[in-house]
Amino acid sequence: MNGAHHWLSPSDINFGAVLATAIILAVAAAVIALLNRYIWKLLDSVERHLSISYETSMMITRSAAAAVWIVAVMLILNLWGIGMSGLWTLLASTAAVVGVGFLAIWSTISNITASLFLTVWRPFHLGQTVEILPEGVKGRAVSRDMMFTALREESGSTLQIPNNLFFQKMFRVSGIAETLHHGYPESGSHAKDSEAAAKDLSAGG
Repeated sequence: MNGAHHWLSPSDINFGAVLATAIILAVAAAVIALLNRYIWKLLDSVERHLSISYETSMMITRSAAAAVWIVAVMLILNLWGIGMSGLWTLLASTAAVVGVGFLAIWSTISNITASLFLTVWRPFHLGQTVEILPEGVKGRAVSRDMMFTALREESGSTLQIPNNLFFQKMFRVSGIAETLHHGYPESGSHAKDSEAAAKDLSAGG
């Protein structure tokens, strides 16, 4: 070690900076290896519900590795006295914007996937009362789209519940589902009209 320091000193090379650079590169390589392993496990679990191509998986892992190398290079440049304050600010702002966008996209995909699962498994039907536990949020299911399920409270107000919440919380289902008329759920007014028409026919008979 002393010999290396003696060899580097005549060239005005900071031995501590060289050692720190080597450590940063080693840590970056280790972080990338661990990150790749974690990402592949995460993608394997997600792939059970979503179809993710191999090219997409490779792009995600390479993007994560590139981000780690960029941070490592910036640390090394800063270590050698090269000013990076402006670039740090730019990258931090970019990372914040990308992070917010990623969360928004992930939330959208999660709700769409949950909507498909609710359609297939049908844990409740329109017209039934759904109560989310333990919050006690309760209402009659009146509609559902790709993002939200609408619950109408007794007061008449409507709650928009994200579809993925039904896979994160326990919920209680009660009541009877809306009857179907020509394949479509009847609204309250249509159901009353149908009942009135049936009573008129029976009275006329």
